[in-house]
Amino acid sequence: MAEQPGVSEESDSALVELQGHLNLLFARARTHWREAAARIDPQLQPAGYKLLMFIVRVGSANAHELAERFEMDKSVISRQVRMLEDLGLLESRPDELDGRQRVLTPTSEACTALAELRDDHTEKLRSTLAELTPEEMQGAFKVFRLLAEN
Repeated sequence: MAEQPGVSEESDSALVELQGHLNLLFARARTHWREAAARIDPQLQPAGYKLLMFIVRVGSANAHELAERFEMDKSVISRQVRMLEDLGLLESRPDELDGRQRVLTPTSEACTALAELRDDHTEKLRSTLAELTPEEMQGAFKVFRLLAEN
């Protein structure tokens, strides 16, 4: 089998190692979401936490946008939204442009809880990455940007 230009055993080995670390990172992210959701409310599920984070970040959303963004079934979105409303973390009102849709907005309690979590996570990330140089950070940003865009 002919070797592809720019591909070597060394680069293949590095890719295998990168894939292993990405798997660990994704597993850690799932644990992080579960723990963060429980800090907000023991009943909150990781899926609801991710939806809430997105809604807080963008200010408002509707169930259709959430289903597309997170590639979740509308029934899952509906259950999570209902739980977020029951927990007092989301409010819902009719969409002024399309009365069939509901606009979901975070409550002040949700914004406060997520701001506290974000502060804690930012400090932990800062501490974890403190040994990296600015150049190494830029390299990491580039890798994550490329992976996110692909």
